[in-house]
Amino acid sequence: MPVAEGKTFNFENEDSIRTDFLESFDYDGKPQRIKYETDEFSAVCPFSGLPDIARVTIEYIPCSRIIELKSLKYYFISYRNVGIYQEAATSRIYSDIEKCLEPEFLSITTVYNIRGGILATCVIDSNIAKGIYK
Repeated sequence: MPVAEGKTFNFENEDSIRTDFLESFDYDGKPQRIKYETDEFSAVCPFSGLPDIARVTIEYIPCSRIIELKSLKYYFISYRNVGIYQEAATSRIYSDIEKCLEPEFLSITTVYNIRGGILATCVIDSNIAKGIYK
């Protein structure tokens, strides 16, 4: 794992992400696209040791399960002290939610606060994860 430059703060590894917090419940309604957004996501950049703050957008079409929102909030909070790169966090969120819900379609978008004049946006969806690039 890389070592932060300058002043350092202790941060945890990805094993501290609490996927066990994620809960879901049955859904038997008509197909619909569900969208959740939060701008309260934070993790730690393992290179600089500084916090990475992002807006996370989750969009999905449920198959038979819906995510329970309080559990999603707790899951996101478990990232707060984890050293993880932005792209890896986006991928991890996708994998964890996909495993929890097994939806028809899933998209995760993270838009990180500007750092060094660069705005970073990461997107992964069901098509990209399957290698279908459109």
